[in-house]
Amino acid sequence: MFKTQLSQSQAWGEFPTLNLMHRHIGAIAILILISLLSSLSGTPANHAISNPWEGFLWGLADPVIGLDCLVGIVAIGLLSSAFVRGAAIAVSFVLASVLGIVIHLFQLNIPGTEIAIAISTIVFGTMLMMPNQPNFIVIALVGVSAGLFQGYADAESIIGAGTMPLIAYILGITLTLFTVVMSARKIGSAMGMGEINRILPWKISIAGFAFCAIGIVFLSNSII
Repeated sequence: MFKTQLSQSQAWGEFPTLNLMHRHIGAIAILILISLLSSLSGTPANHAISNPWEGFLWGLADPVIGLDCLVGIVAIGLLSSAFVRGAAIAVSFVLASVLGIVIHLFQLNIPGTEIAIAISTIVFGTMLMMPNQPNFIVIALVGVSAGLFQGYADAESIIGAGTMPLIAYILGITLTLFTVVMSARKIGSAMGMGEINRILPWKISIAGFAFCAIGIVFLSNSII
């Protein structure tokens, strides 16, 4: 009887976790749909930011407008969930993105950002398809590199904005990046990314294949 009560309590404890995971998955699915529609319809290359509120709103939107950028954010969150201290990977990715924005604002040239973002998306997708989880340092380095390029690319749309709108933009983009990457991390943890056997779940492998396909499409468009 004690075992039955214990199993029932465990089952009840799992329901909130599953519901939370489904909410995260639903939210990211909506963001991917919005990003896909934005990519198909096209968005203005330069944003007309005249005040801090507009800067904040564009900061919230920019990370999810580009589909290749969004899947990279989701991928780094999934990969970070494989490690106990994987939150450091997610945070370093966000900080690197902010640094990329600052680098562009100081007019330091980084060529081939679109190609680099597409390649990093393919690399992330490949890592998610690998039978064994990659090394912590490797993921961290790739994540920092991807963050730099993504932040640099996002900053291209706000050149010429005032100081306060720029600060608001950076705050908005940081909030979105952190929210998406940590949500993806929770999804990965719920799917067993950090299990002792260190074998990636098949659902994650399917996501990795989809991310690779998206990266290849954007890479071909960038090269042409």
